[in-house]
Amino acid sequence: MNDRNQTELRTRLTMHLKGGEAYAPISTVLEQLPYSKTGISPHGLPYTFYQLMYHIRFAQLDILEYCRNPNYTTPAWPDDYWPEEKAAANEQEWDALLDSYFEERDAFCALIMDASNDLFKPFSDNPEHNLIRQAQLVIEHSSYHTGQLFVLYRLLNQ
Repeated sequence: MNDRNQTELRTRLTMHLKGGEAYAPISTVLEQLPYSKTGISPHGLPYTFYQLMYHIRFAQLDILEYCRNPNYTTPAWPDDYWPEEKAAANEQEWDALLDSYFEERDAFCALIMDASNDLFKPFSDNPEHNLIRQAQLVIEHSSYHTGQLFVLYRLLNQ
């Protein structure tokens, strides 16, 4: 693949990571829901807006660390990926969660855009994994759960 195609692929991946290509960016729904509703689970759903956002952020960070840390250790599934608390302790904790999500997403985008990182090079611990595969996981996971956030938003604002 020539340099121009590599750059185009890297740009496309980061655009999809940020959302808005085939689905609304996560920031759209985050900007609309007031903090006061983030700890409510409507109609018997098994999670709240906070728990779902925590999960999205944790999974993204998990995959980012897997890509950039050769001494990576897998967190415990599902316990580490879903918080027991239905809501953040306060609005500052909620804001910190969102800030972390966006900072880590930007770090993942920078990892992808860095031409010194081969998108197709197999990872040493698993030759079936590479940076492009991990980017696709984050894209698919985030888009799936972003849809759930929009459903939760609608249910919380009926």
